[in-house]
Amino acid sequence: MTISANMAWVLVALMVLTILLQVFCRYVLNSALPWPEEVARAFMIWMMALVAAQAYHNGSFVAIDMLHEMMPPALARLLKLLLLVIAALVLFRLFTLGLEFFERGFRTRAASFKLPRAWIYLAMPVCFGTMLLVNIELILKNLLGLAAPTPYQAPTGD
Repeated sequence: MTISANMAWVLVALMVLTILLQVFCRYVLNSALPWPEEVARAFMIWMMALVAAQAYHNGSFVAIDMLHEMMPPALARLLKLLLLVIAALVLFRLFTLGLEFFERGFRTRAASFKLPRAWIYLAMPVCFGTMLLVNIELILKNLLGLAAPTPYQAPTGD
């Protein structure tokens, strides 16, 4: 398990504890706290940002691969490369938008606690930047797969 996955598990635990604290204060003490929902949401956003690249690397996102299976292998690899290049362009654009959003976040503060929203918004460029790095890795692996000749297979003796 990667460092980011371990950090994500800690954030999930903190999110659950924060929500449980709010439930206790609201229903047992009859006095709801103003900040737990916003803090729990920030934990959830960061948790997602930390595991998205690993999920992308592992192929854990939903994919429709019927078309790939019906094509000849070389054509399927070309289609995959084209889709990876398109995804890289989208991820790069999302990364730059995330950076702009992060910079604007210093102008506002979270409603229930005095943290600049930029630190919550930083999850966006972290998420899309790490996914872009994984995407570049996948493009390079795909290109090497296209350039490499098929491996030699010894005769079976039939």
